[in-house]
Amino acid sequence: MSNSTDLKPNDVPLMTRIVELFLRGDVAILLILVSLMLGAAALTLTPREEEPQIVVPMADVFAIAPGLSAEEVERQVTYRLEKLLNQIDGVEFVYSTSQPGQCVVTVRFFVGEDREDSLVKIYNKINSSVDLIPPAIESWVVKPIEVDDVPIVIATLWSDQPNRYGDHHLRRIAEQVQQDLQAIPGANRVDVIGGRPRRITVNLDAQRLAAHSTSPLQVAQALQVSNVTARNGSFEQQNTMFNVETGTFIRGVDDLNELVVNVSGGRPVYLKNIASLVDGPAEPVGYSWIGFGSADAVQGEKTGLYPAVHLSIAKRKGSNAVAVAESVEARLAELTASHLPDGMQFRITRNYGETANEKVNELIEGLAVAVLTVIGLIGLTMGWRPALVIAIAIPVCYSLTLFINLLVGYSINRVTMFALILALGLLVDDPITDVENIARYFTMKVLPPRPSVLRAVQEVRPALILSTLAIIVSFLPLAFITGMMGPYMAPMALNVPLTVTVSTFVAFLITPWLAMVSLRQINNESESGPSYDLTTKPLYRMSRGILGPILRGRLAAWGVLFTIAGLFFAALIPPVMRWVPVKMLPYDNKNEFQIVIDMPEGTTLEQTDVVSRRLGAYLGGLSEVKDYEIFVGEASPMDFNGMVRHYYLREGSNVADIRVNLLAKEQRVQQSHEILLRIRDEISTLAESMDANIKLVEVPPGPPVMATITAEVYGPPDGDYAAQIDVARDVMQRLSFEPGVVDLDTSAEDDQIRFVFETDKSKAALSEISTQTVADTVQTVLSGHKATVLHTPDEVEPLWIELRLPRANRSSLAELKQIYIQGESGQAVQLGSLGQFRETIEDKSIYHKNLKRVVYVYAEVAGRPPADAIVDVEWDRASDVRGVDSDASPRPLSKRSWLSLGGGVPWGVPNGYHVEWAGEGEWDITLDVFRDLGLAFGAALIGIFVVLMFQTGSRTLPLLIMSAIPLSMIGIMPGFWGLNAIMNQPVGGHPNPVFVTATAMIGMIALAGIVVRNSVVLIDFIHLALEEGHDLRESIIRSVAVRTRPILLTACTTLLANWVITLDPVFSGLAWAIIFGIVTSTVFTLIVIPAAYWILYQNAAKTSPPRSGSS
Repeated sequence: MSNSTDLKPNDVPLMTRIVELFLRGDVAILLILVSLMLGAAALTLTPREEEPQIVVPMADVFAIAPGLSAEEVERQVTYRLEKLLNQIDGVEFVYSTSQPGQCVVTVRFFVGEDREDSLVKIYNKINSSVDLIPPAIESWVVKPIEVDDVPIVIATLWSDQPNRYGDHHLRRIAEQVQQDLQAIPGANRVDVIGGRPRRITVNLDAQRLAAHSTSPLQVAQALQVSNVTARNGSFEQQNTMFNVETGTFIRGVDDLNELVVNVSGGRPVYLKNIASLVDGPAEPVGYSWIGFGSADAVQGEKTGLYPAVHLSIAKRKGSNAVAVAESVEARLAELTASHLPDGMQFRITRNYGETANEKVNELIEGLAVAVLTVIGLIGLTMGWRPALVIAIAIPVCYSLTLFINLLVGYSINRVTMFALILALGLLVDDPITDVENIARYFTMKVLPPRPSVLRAVQEVRPALILSTLAIIVSFLPLAFITGMMGPYMAPMALNVPLTVTVSTFVAFLITPWLAMVSLRQINNESESGPSYDLTTKPLYRMSRGILGPILRGRLAAWGVLFTIAGLFFAALIPPVMRWVPVKMLPYDNKNEFQIVIDMPEGTTLEQTDVVSRRLGAYLGGLSEVKDYEIFVGEASPMDFNGMVRHYYLREGSNVADIRVNLLAKEQRVQQSHEILLRIRDEISTLAESMDANIKLVEVPPGPPVMATITAEVYGPPDGDYAAQIDVARDVMQRLSFEPGVVDLDTSAEDDQIRFVFETDKSKAALSEISTQTVADTVQTVLSGHKATVLHTPDEVEPLWIELRLPRANRSSLAELKQIYIQGESGQAVQLGSLGQFRETIEDKSIYHKNLKRVVYVYAEVAGRPPADAIVDVEWDRASDVRGVDSDASPRPLSKRSWLSLGGGVPWGVPNGYHVEWAGEGEWDITLDVFRDLGLAFGAALIGIFVVLMFQTGSRTLPLLIMSAIPLSMIGIMPGFWGLNAIMNQPVGGHPNPVFVTATAMIGMIALAGIVVRNSVVLIDFIHLALEEGHDLRESIIRSVAVRTRPILLTACTTLLANWVITLDPVFSGLAWAIIFGIVTSTVFTLIVIPAAYWILYQNAAKTSPPRSGSS
């Protein structure tokens, strides 16, 4: 080992000269100050989000084809659109739903595809194929779906005086506020949801229409042609131009009453003669309510439900969610004070900007606690002066890392912050190694301070560089995870290697100067000669006592290795026996959840409203509920989960949503998932008693899926779709036997009665009435006909004039038959005399995925990994069974394992049918993510081996260094098993286990880097001791004695840094994996590496083993 002071200037390594430059102090101080300022700027300027944005370009193509059945729409419209869209480059999936008279085709691109380019491709493909559009299509529209369309703020407008201000009044106020909010910088879409708009309703009187020989279509035509103005041109007179305009708009109800709609018997027929006019709210197509729970401040004063209208505000791409949300809240406060009448008020029922800011601030606080804890530990073990060095190095590393995040366009979110917390245990290892070695040289007193620092840094530099490369190689493969999980984990893949890289530069450029300044008093320059004797230190005596017996012969060393290998295989027993549940991502602890309600097809809006209100009343009684919002007949404001699941398309009289807001996490005892487990059985029983199918939907912590368990049932190409639905129901029945499988449903609708009026074309022809006239008339009286718009300057939205029969006169077939239809001859004929109604069943929606017919089966799990349920169900499938053996009893879960699969309930599907489990559910993402992480881990191991082999010039030594990597498993799996034994307490009769998740696997990858780093430095010190002339046995003992303290310090700092993460339900798996793994891997590394090294090189006494790096 050479001293840089003994070398000529040209012989001094470049890195040593750079370190010497920074030891002068001026450059180091400047770099520290600049780094801290850049970090402060990055923390202020970087946008904040709760979760990383996952860019999945999607678009819905809606096509209207009136009169076609579902199968005709599928064949003539849907299939053609699918073929076109499937040809587009970058498309991953094409979904479609064909219904009578319409279809929607959804095209989804691969994750990460450019949004603008993807939309351009869709428009170009459709517009270039206009000549292929079938004539049955009346209209079509392309609607992009973007993550930035998800509202970050929901402002609910309600009144505690519902008799004075109903939903109609609330909507009119909300429409005016909508225009104001749209002008907020950074705001994207602002939508009004709920409430009945103002409408001029023309309630036609069937008897009076017949008496005046007037048809509904004549009334509609008269309204349309009478409400017209036109600029006709101009004329010149006396050198002046005069503009000419003809016609006048209908300006009010009085104008409408006096409007002539027909002439009968030579006398004009006024609208007031054949109809009554109502200027007020439109006929309801949905209801929207707000209720207050037991935890809300106003609950004691306000009971029951109140009409509500909701304003949903999204943010623009790239804008700061926190800033936009704060601007919205400030503007609403101003509008409340200046514009809202007494009795109306806004309530913020969603604020993702606030939750993002709270989450980031919470994690920053957690990071600060972890940093202080680590510094305190170093202060206790090494003294306050080394702790001061670490205390300066850590914020410098984080500052530069955050600034680079800002430059590359990353936001500050929970994954970014967890990456920084995870990196804390890794980044402190470099300065700890530096400081510990510098302090050791100062204690040895062999050189003055400056040369001691240079010598100490030069000594550990190769090992630090090599170990940093190993950590980078370990985490870099995370950047290549595919699917939605890729961008979700991208901040982890960037920030951990980035932080460790920055810490290595800090260890070489800043830490030496800090250590020289703060530790120089340890060195007494007046004394000369070495006064440091390692053999007198307690760690040396302990190392000799433990390793001495192991290193006496190969047999003892082999015995140690075989014992540890046995422990490794024993650690695999818990996951094999299913004592440790494995799941892709755990459940998060959110302040909200959703109840999705599906009533049987044909249920009235009022009955669905009654069911929703009863469920809402139950939810309002929960002690953790602040408020809940009910949406009946229409979709609630979507979140990212609803965007992927297409909840925003839910509408109809039989559907409803309930959005539930809970107390803040720190104000309640149970997490949101535990609350849902607690209420699941009760609320499901209540829903079943009202014939409602409900789903308890939690906000997923990562990529959303269609349902946790999603089975795709495919049939033969020429098969009957009804038979395919029957097979899907068999699959659902089999799933119902599985313990822990809940919220079962299929994509197939229930039967709904449809009455088809079959026109007697002979009778109609004699009356000069066409089938089109019959259809248009029935459409007008039943569903209404928006004839024209009433022009008033005060309205924000168009004020439609709508014709229809009053509800009381269109509630039975008998009343419909009495409707008069007028032919071209002027003769009025009752509908019943022109044909008859035939009862049939409504067409079922036909679903496609990638141009194939499919029926979906949905299910959720409660207290059980979805993979276990899917594998057990699939294991029971038998080729000789059709349907489900309903007489069989399922095996208890306690008797199942990965060595004993199946639930004991045989089932099967007919030939030609296929059930795909890895399509849209969590099982698909689980397979992809664990496959990608497994490949990433394998690639990391290969990369580490290549780096080590390149640095050492040996094939054996890298394998020796990497032999410690599996040691973490000895702690991880038994640790999770013990954790479940302690913490898995049933809630509401359902297990609540601690899952081994994808984040836990990331923890294993992190441990690989930590263990390799420890091994590299440990072996490097063995080589240094050998160069000093010690024999192999003494060199191994000395290296362990010297490195035990920094290795244990690194382990303790890593453990303490990750302790903060255990409080987060999503990344706790990562933290527990590192905590359990770091303990065993650290302890065993100090035994396995020496034992293995002894076995490999015991007989090479006169041959120098290969170096792990070069100085």
